[in-house]
Amino acid sequence: MATKQYNRLVNLADARLGARAIYVTDDWFAEVNRMLNPEPPVWKEGVYDEAGKWMDGWESRRKRFEGYDYAIVKLGAPGMIEALEINTNFFTGNYPPSASVDVCYSLDKEPDEKTEWCPLLPSVDLKGDSEHLFEVDNNQPWSHVRLNIFPDGGIARFRVYGRPFIDWENLDENETIDLVSALNGGCAISCSDEHFGKMGNLINPGRGVNMGDGWETARRRRPGYDWVILALGCPGEVDEIEIDTAHFKGNFPDSCDIQAAYVRGGTADQIATQSLFWRTLLPNQKLKADSIQRFKAEAEFGVITHIKLNIHPDGGVSRLRLFGKPKF
Repeated sequence: MATKQYNRLVNLADARLGARAIYVTDDWFAEVNRMLNPEPPVWKEGVYDEAGKWMDGWESRRKRFEGYDYAIVKLGAPGMIEALEINTNFFTGNYPPSASVDVCYSLDKEPDEKTEWCPLLPSVDLKGDSEHLFEVDNNQPWSHVRLNIFPDGGIARFRVYGRPFIDWENLDENETIDLVSALNGGCAISCSDEHFGKMGNLINPGRGVNMGDGWETARRRRPGYDWVILALGCPGEVDEIEIDTAHFKGNFPDSCDIQAAYVRGGTADQIATQSLFWRTLLPNQKLKADSIQRFKAEAEFGVITHIKLNIHPDGGVSRLRLFGKPKF
């Protein structure tokens, strides 16, 4: 699986989704939750704190006794895991030589000493200052992961790529949800440009924290407009649309419209081609800077699986919400 394909999955260990470390054996040099930061790791030359050299990630002390270090991470949403990324960028003489990953499913309580952990990734070799990507083959949903490092050291970033698990069968059929939210299985498929901000940011929970936490295209210097295609977490009927341009003031789109369809198959490129002929879910609307704007979807549009947000001519959008009801 290529790196770009991982980006079409949800990073279930993304701190923006609520993922957090609930236990760590040791994080003396660098606090464990740093490794869940969605931004790429950075190097700060000459920066030290009370523990020593400041490192962007999780780093434990040098072990002087038998054993190994590990961290337990509660995922932002339970899900089926397809790939793992263990990143040791900037850790050179202090990275772990190897690591493994275990998983469990525990929604009612946090894991304890009685929890049964299942191996997901057997022990693998690691290199310093490197990105390591591992595919895993497992169709069960998991709520927690345990990253084991042997025997100690530092991990810059830990990412868990997969698909959120939602018990659609037990969902109240009259309940309105955000059908495109990453927490509900929504996924960014493709876009015309994401020069300044990634398309996947559009469907993250909460409001964007800054301009970097949204989807923003480069300035358009030729005719046309920019677009992004998103897959809903499940088929549904959309009633209301929310477009948030938080933090985008001198660079928000002048206007937007949304097309939609029920897609029955095809690759990302094929879906993009099909979208040329999709019907209009939201006619062209003028947008405002740094604000939440709500619109009603076209009445009785029907069940859809994908939408295409078109922004005219370019710019940045922080979040997109599609409120409606799942339909199977």
